[in-house]
Formats: sequence, structure tokens, C-alpha cells
Amino acid sequence: MTQQASNISEQRRDIPLSEHAITSDLIHYDAISVVEKLQQAGYEAYLVGGCVRDLLLGVTPKDFDVATSAKPEEVRRLFSNCRLIGRRFRLAHILFGRHLIEVATFRGSADELNDDHVTADGRILRDNIYGTLEEDAVRRDFTINALYYDVKLQNVIEFGTGLEDIKAKQIKIIGDPDVRFREDPVRMLRASRFAAKLGFDIESNTKQAMQALAYLLDDISPARIFDETKKLFLSGFALKTYQQLQIDQLFRYLFPQTARLLQEGHGSQSDRHLIELAMRNTDTRIAQEKPVTPAFLYAVLLWPQVRDLADQLLSEKALSKRDAIMQAGSQMASLQAQKTSIPKRFSLPMKEIWAMQPWFEQRKKHRVVRLLAHPRFRAAYDF
Repeated sequence: MTQQASNISEQRRDIPLSEHAITSDLIHYDAISVVEKLQQAGYEAYLVGGCVRDLLLGVTPKDFDVATSAKPEEVRRLFSNCRLIGRRFRLAHILFGRHLIEVATFRGSADELNDDHVTADGRILRDNIYGTLEEDAVRRDFTINALYYDVKLQNVIEFGTGLEDIKAKQIKIIGDPDVRFREDPVRMLRASRFAAKLGFDIESNTKQAMQALAYLLDDISPARIFDETKKLFLSGFALKTYQQLQIDQLFRYLFPQTARLLQEGHGSQSDRHLIELAMRNTDTRIAQEKPVTPAFLYAVLLWPQVRDLADQLLSEKALSKRDAIMQAGSQMASLQAQKTSIPKRFSLPMKEIWAMQPWFEQRKKHRVVRLLAHPRFRAAYDF
């Protein structure tokens, strides 16, 4: 065990059922069965992170995650319904129909990561170094997520100030904020997301480091930024997260053209209203368990620039309004892809939503019939 893990192990507190409100009936039976099977096979296993935090807050978790001493391959041998994913950090996904339990092996000390795992500026590229429960707690991102629940003993295991920070309603990174954000700049986006979701404040040292190191998000791959964007805006707290990202000055690293237009005052009040309305409606659809898609939100977030560029093209070239929008949309999609990759299954419907807008101005019967029959009609109409 490393010195840092040894130090944190001295802070360990096992909080009995009499001092918390988590009971077995609040936990999904699939999660309990996974933990019990791992324990019966001789491995340590606990519920971990957000599900424990949410249960302590009296919120029903959307997902249940498990941390264990079993290696990914050992987990796969135990569960026939298991698949392994991830290159940066290997994870086991155990599938129960449409329900999924994510199982992660205890992460080892960052001190054991070598030059193949870490860049010169400290960013972790690969993290398949395994360790102990104490080392895993050190490697968690925020104190409110370094909480474990023992299904058998019904104890909450705390390292550091997790419960205290939950009561104080604050997001606080574990360890030196400068080091932790350099290891993985995406943690800054996670801080904003948790602050928005939970209604917490970001602790002052954590916030200062975010302001100083936000530029590191420019080095994150567009594919990973896209994955994080889905978590930011498609988890039921899109409007609050959008507002929090602006407060934390992180939005411009996700949608630089949109941010620039809004900050410079070129964007109208209707542009701001459109974006906020789309975020609010997305949250409403998720609350009603209706489907949502990144294509619609991307269409909204990029529309002000597409519209302005289309107007410019109309003044310069002999184009129809639809053709101008299609050209502008392709240019903006390519520009945005440098920051946030947009898979074709989303970029194509996004462009269709834009291209269909001039059709709503036409009142001829055959045009209306054609519009109503289009598979993207509902999304384009909502837009």
C-alpha cells in the first residue's frame, strides 16, 4: 500500500445502519446479487460512488456501480452475462436484460503509472493498474463519490470528508486539484455536472483550479468530449448544467462558436431563449420517460451560427434558402467536429432538421403532405 493510501486508510470510518438511511429494499436486486456473488467467490465487493451518494441524499439511483478486488477477467469468468469494455480503464458490464451493472476493479496508486500510462503534462492515458480498497478511494475524483456500501454488513465506508461534504452541499476534489485535473481534465466537466444535478456549490480550491486549467479540455479527444456532452445534457438536468457550464466558463470548450456568438453579443435574446427552451424541454421529456437525441440539442446549439452563415451565403450567391442552410450546416458541423465529434447517426438528422425549416414557410398542399410524411417531421416541427 502506498503512503497516500496508508494515510487515507487511517481516516476510514465504517458507518453502521443506525447512523444512515440506506436499507436493502432501496437497492436494485441485480446490484445486490452481483455484490453477493463476488463476495461468495472470495473477493471484496461494494456498491460505490454515485449510487451510495444518491441513497444518502434520499434519491433513487439511476445506476448502481460496484467496486471489487476481482480483476476484469475474473469478473467475466464468474458471470456469463458479462462483457468487458474500455481501453483507458477496463470495466466489466454485467447485463440483466436492459439493466446493466458496471463493475470496476479497485484502482491502484497513480505512483505506479509509468511513461506508457501518463503524458508529460500528467494526463493519464491508460489506467489498468489495480490495487486495494484504500488505493481506490484515493483515486476517486470527488469526496462525495469516495463512498462504499457493504451489502452484507449494511455499513457505509467513508474515506475523507464525503458525508461532511454531502451535508455541506459542496463538490470537493480529492487531493491536489492541480494534479487531479491534469490527470484527467474531464473531471472539470464532471464537477459542473454534479453541481448542477445536486444543487451543490463547487469548493473554492476546486473552482480556482478549474478556472486556471480549463484550457486543458482542448487536448481531450472529440470522441470523448461527445460522450461527456451526452452525460451533461441528456441526464435530466440539461438546463441547469448549461447554466453551470457558463458560470464555470467551460461551455466555450465544448461549443466554441456558439459561446463566442453569445458572449460577443451577436446572438439575439431569441437565440438564448431557443437554447434554454430546448434544454428545458429535453429535461421534461426525460422526466416523462420519452426518447431524446443528441441530434436535436446539437441542432439547437449550432443553429445561430448556421442561420447567420446561411444569410451570408444568400447575400453572396444565387442559392435557395434550403441550399444555403444545407451548405452552412455542413460547414458548421465540420467545424464543430474538431471539438466534439458527432457520429453520422446524429449529424445526418441534425442537418435534416435544419434543411427542413424553409418547408414550414410553404403552404401548398403537396408541400405540406410531403413535409408531414418526412420521418424527421416531428423533430423539425419541434425545432
